[in-house]
Amino acid sequence: MTEQQIPRVDFYRLTRDPVERVLPAIATRVLGNGDRLLVVAAPAMQRQAIDGALWTLQPASFLPHGPAGSPDEAIEPILLSGAIAADAPNGATHVALADGEWREEALGFARAFLLFDNSRIDDARATWRALAAREDVDNRFWKQDDRGRWSEGP
Repeated sequence: MTEQQIPRVDFYRLTRDPVERVLPAIATRVLGNGDRLLVVAAPAMQRQAIDGALWTLQPASFLPHGPAGSPDEAIEPILLSGAIAADAPNGATHVALADGEWREEALGFARAFLLFDNSRIDDARATWRALAAREDVDNRFWKQDDRGRWSEGP
């Protein structure tokens, strides 16, 4: 991230679809813009579910990815990790916090996606308030309608 760039944090409240269904669409947009993505989820089972979704959710569009710590981690456009690193091994400029847990290190990326469900709503609200009080962060909130479409708003 450059010195002048303000990090953007996109809050995605998952009320209809689980993270495994939402993340591939976000990853597709990130890769389509020529950027790389670090996906962080502490639970190994969640990383495994995300891995499966990146392979199979949209059969016509496999999303190239791999696990952190593998010999090919530096060349993976999407890297799956249990922890966040300020300097992602794959050179990612975007980070997706797929487990709903905010990590301050995410502000070292140009853009962060915090994906959370109702079980983490209180944590997400506290994070929103803390980041909204700062002038050096651009917060956005996204909500999903009953048909699965996303719109920006409160």
